[in-house]
Amino acid sequence: MMRFIELIRSCLTDVKEIMPWDLEERLQDNPDLLIIDVREPYEFDAMHIPGSINVPRGILESACEWDYEETNPELVRSRDREIIVVCRSGYRSVLAANSMQVLGYKNVVSLKTGLRGWNDYEQSLQNRDKQPVDVEAADEYFTARLRPDQLKPKDWVDS
Repeated sequence: MMRFIELIRSCLTDVKEIMPWDLEERLQDNPDLLIIDVREPYEFDAMHIPGSINVPRGILESACEWDYEETNPELVRSRDREIIVVCRSGYRSVLAANSMQVLGYKNVVSLKTGLRGWNDYEQSLQNRDKQPVDVEAADEYFTARLRPDQLKPKDWVDS
């Protein structure tokens, strides 16, 4: 059985990642760049990279095709466009970029470190009302908060 992080690593044999400073440079060099944020809508509403579009991971594959309720016409038409996929930490975006490559997208990469890294690099984020999000507020938002029941029990044996 494969674990989550092993699944991510297996996708990285095919998926290229870029760092936040690379994305900053790509945005300057390519105004036609498409940023796909695959987080859930409530996460996107809280904060996102200005100009990005929200296509949640759970509907991505059908959003990439015509004739589905989730179809995103801009995304369907972008198979040859430069695409950067982002999420909170850089894991969902790897899975999403892998799916998009399988579906025929030719120039898609994942943002390593996700929006947490983007914020650490002190790049701009905005909320759903297009208001800037403070770096410290974003730090607080991106801080993981695991409940005790989400932690591996001390007596747990991996199989």
